[in-house]
Amino acid sequence: MDEQPGLSDQYRKSSPWPLFVAFGLAMFEAGIVMANILFPVAVGGMLIFVGSIVGILRESEYINNPWKALIAASGVSLIVGGAIWLTTVGSIQLRGTAILIGGVILLLGGVAGALWQPDPI
Repeated sequence: MDEQPGLSDQYRKSSPWPLFVAFGLAMFEAGIVMANILFPVAVGGMLIFVGSIVGILRESEYINNPWKALIAASGVSLIVGGAIWLTTVGSIQLRGTAILIGGVILLLGGVAGALWQPDPI
């Protein structure tokens, strides 16, 4: 009799990325709610969220190069953040500002990572 029917050694048991996705979203919203003192936390939460999404895509082998995906995600972030910032006011505009700042940081990190990463053999 098999103790764990249906499980195979070829599959990983769990992935850490969903925890970081949830943690990043929670940090982003906490930073927005308490923007006077925690605005950098909102930007950090956005970075964790997007980085986790790229990590999920890499782990599941949908992408080969995480740096290119990070650059693409930064482009999407800049477009979405800019649209939110231009079309809204108040705390929603603050979300757009956090997304824009995070998009710039992601772009810089993606370009630096793509330039620094050695070529595969």
